[in-house]
Amino acid sequence: MEKTDLKKILSVSGEHGLFEYVAQGRGGIIAESMLTGQRQMLGANAKVSSLADISIYTDETDVPLREVLKTMAEKLGQGPAMSPKSDPKAIKAFFAEVLPNYDEDRFYVSHMKKILDWYEVLRNHATLEFVEEEEESEDKPEEEKPAEEKAE
Repeated sequence: MEKTDLKKILSVSGEHGLFEYVAQGRGGIIAESMLTGQRQMLGANAKVSSLADISIYTDETDVPLREVLKTMAEKLGQGPAMSPKSDPKAIKAFFAEVLPNYDEDRFYVSHMKKILDWYEVLRNHATLEFVEEEEESEDKPEEEKPAEEKAE
């Protein structure tokens, strides 16, 4: 299985699970649910975040989600994460091991639960090996035309 490009993995506010970017459409972007495989149009009003753009608050600096997921995979040996429905104290204890200096005032249990859920989606429907930023720039074609130009 090839490495997961977190720039193409999307979290959509109000939607369960993760989505994979498919293409740019006229009214927004087309994304495929990693859980169901169904494609849908995400309009301009949809709150969409690429997992590559998400980072976790710590006492010193922000840590990219990619690094947190890697640390989780190392700790769990590619095995399953605890359930997001676990006791909040257990979830906090787990993240204290994975990211010991997380900012307790800004990194909430609700965020931790979301990351546990995302970890499981990636583990089951993609891979926990991620395309590094250097690889991303090497893999890109010269100049990609926008979808509207390609369709004509």
